[in-house]
Amino acid sequence: MGPKGQVVIAKEIRDKLGLAPGWEVVQLPVEDHVELYFVPSVHRRSLKGMPALHIKRQPETDDGTAFREQAWKAISQEKENR
Repeated sequence: MGPKGQVVIAKEIRDKLGLAPGWEVVQLPVEDHVELYFVPSVHRRSLKGMPALHIKRQPETDDGTAFREQAWKAISQEKENR
């Protein structure tokens, strides 16, 4: 810990967790230690292709609209359950 109370997180840990400048840090005191939770900053990139991670099979229709909607619903439910 530095003289200003700042703590440096090792590069290996930052890389493993995918931490980047601008992330918010939530600090929770737990008994005799502190737990840190990292929250990414608001993204500025496209979400195109994100549902593809949750689609288990190829769409039967040409446009795949029903399957995309199903994937987005699964993502939403997963986030609500957290």
